[in-house]
Amino acid sequence: MFKRLFARFRQPPFAVDQHITGGSDPNAFSAAALRDLLLDRRSERRSKLIRGLLVFCLPVLLIIGINAYNMGFRLWHPSASVGVVGLAGEMAEGNIGSADKVIPGLRKAFEDPAVKAIVLSIDSPGGAPLEAERIYSAIESLRKAHPKPIVAVVNNVGASAAYMVALHCDAIYAGKYSLVGSVGAVLAGWDFHKALERVDVGQRVYASGNLKAMLNPYLAMSPEADRKAQDLVTRMGQQFRDELVTQRKGKLVPTEGVNFASGEIWGGVEAKQLGLIDEVSTLDEVVRKRWPDLPIEAYGPSSSHGVPIFGASIAEWVRDTFMPMGLQQSGLSLR
Repeated sequence: MFKRLFARFRQPPFAVDQHITGGSDPNAFSAAALRDLLLDRRSERRSKLIRGLLVFCLPVLLIIGINAYNMGFRLWHPSASVGVVGLAGEMAEGNIGSADKVIPGLRKAFEDPAVKAIVLSIDSPGGAPLEAERIYSAIESLRKAHPKPIVAVVNNVGASAAYMVALHCDAIYAGKYSLVGSVGAVLAGWDFHKALERVDVGQRVYASGNLKAMLNPYLAMSPEADRKAQDLVTRMGQQFRDELVTQRKGKLVPTEGVNFASGEIWGGVEAKQLGLIDEVSTLDEVVRKRWPDLPIEAYGPSSSHGVPIFGASIAEWVRDTFMPMGLQQSGLSLR
């Protein structure tokens, strides 16, 4: 602005007047300077408004774009690709690893004619057995309706219920530093009755059967209820082991001192030696070896490497990160 004013001061008065009014009006220079000042202020307000909109809108558009990408929306869709669906975090209702979050991604990948193969990217310690049953049942149904190869790749951990889901894929891969296994069941509950006795407080419970209130944390566990709870998890653990033997028939390697149903977890190399997985490999290596000419397309609630992006709430992240697993959920689980 000042350069423009100084430039006008250097011009002959008549030339400025001639430019503005076509004559030699003595007030023409002042009118021109005022007009330039108003134009500069208007331009400055406009630039501030544009900068403010950019500062606010760009992050919002970026977040919306990343979420839309993770949900499978594309401005350009390849004619052929490998669809990657994530199974991440604890498999419990409402979590990003729940059946309600994973199955829609599987359905989109199976129903998309451009997807030639599917990778289930696993990074989960397990969770509710029903969530696993829902997911692998959906895999079997979708595979019948849309025949496509589907393989499971374990990233950091693929244990218990998550490993149960992997058993129903065509092949299982894991990195050499991945954790695999934990075949078994857990029934967890709290026991507060001794703490209540110290303050002379008790709870009145009327149950229709002697085992109806067996998991009530405010009542002492009876020997009969204790036997029933142990029998329940033993049976479910045995069912899990039977499913392992059925799905990995001809691949498991019986080894002295190794009980597959002990709940033990193994590294990727040892899991390969025991026949729990088919090959030691990472997700990128699997896609490059099996489908070298196809790009990766992410489907479902997580990124192409199984890491949730904007998918879980902050509260869920804090809970999963800082709360001990035993405090997160009571009840029957595979982990």
